[in-house]
Amino acid sequence: MRFVFYTHSVVSDWNHGNAHFQRGIMRELIARGHHAFALEPADGWSRSNLMTEQGSFAIERFRKDFPELVPVTYDASFNHEAWFADADVVIVHEWTDADIVARIGRAKLNGGNFTLLFHDTHHRAVSAAQWISALSLEYYDGVLVFGEALRESYLRAGWGGRVFTWHEAADERLFKPSPDVDRESDLVWVGNWGDDERSAEIQEFLVEPARALSLSGTVHGVRYPAQARAALADAGLNFQGWLANADVPKVFAQHRVTVHIPRRPYREQLAGIPTIRMFEALACGIPLISAPWPDVEGLFRPGQDFLCARDGAEMRQRLREVLNDAGLAKALAAAGLETIFVRHTCRHRVNELFDILAACGNRSAIDSTTAKEAAA
Repeated sequence: MRFVFYTHSVVSDWNHGNAHFQRGIMRELIARGHHAFALEPADGWSRSNLMTEQGSFAIERFRKDFPELVPVTYDASFNHEAWFADADVVIVHEWTDADIVARIGRAKLNGGNFTLLFHDTHHRAVSAAQWISALSLEYYDGVLVFGEALRESYLRAGWGGRVFTWHEAADERLFKPSPDVDRESDLVWVGNWGDDERSAEIQEFLVEPARALSLSGTVHGVRYPAQARAALADAGLNFQGWLANADVPKVFAQHRVTVHIPRRPYREQLAGIPTIRMFEALACGIPLISAPWPDVEGLFRPGQDFLCARDGAEMRQRLREVLNDAGLAKALAAAGLETIFVRHTCRHRVNELFDILAACGNRSAIDSTTAKEAAA
């Protein structure tokens, strides 16, 4: 089958974690013998910022790390319709410009012989509902959302005829344990600055515990203001800026523990949606402690796959326990890894995608699903 993905960027993950999951899904499809292409705007903010900060090195890194992926950039003169002509599936991410979202919908209306899905992996449906409500989704076959709470928001608002929960997951080809790497430091946090969405939480659940426990550690991410970098340094944490996603498994392996600090909308308005780093960290076998986050969908086994901390004081306690109890750390790592590889890899999500495509009437997906059931 031929898949066309409209992405904000597949080349750049600068402040753009959605690229992680999209890359993993395309890599899984390609490994199964399908064709997958990623279309992205030539002037997208993630790609532009990455080029400004890292130069052409970042593009070369992408090509080296993900040689099987085929990114295609577009501008105002781009012939989008030529890409629809022989596509079986077109998946349009919610960072795509509204005019293009509508244009693709019109192509479907005018006889496009492809299954058309809209893919939402952000909180704007609740934090900027006017933006989503203005999109023309009436000709889309379905909407993919990365959590049940977001699905309910779409259904209440009447956006899209059919809405499917399709969680993010770890790319198991990339995220896996590195047992030969020495754990050189205590704490690692890989995450971007959250502005008002989690700046206070980063202070409470990362900076202050590290300072209080005199931990060694590393922080990777972008958009950290000067005062935030100063606070990290004062706590003894080494800020190292942007990190290519392909390097994250090694960085996790070099540390003894990590933390999960969700943005406030995912804790309050869209409960049950973890950051993709949670999937990726557990896939790498590093013990994880989460700031308050309700796992209302039962994605994991709290207390077994990871530990929870209700406040900064409890985060200090949990960090101390994991760092001082090798048996606890080993058990957490093993349990989290088990849950990821049983339930939350891009392999699982591609299987789910084919079930969704079949439900939308895609003939090739129906045939594939039927063949899979017959073989079972």
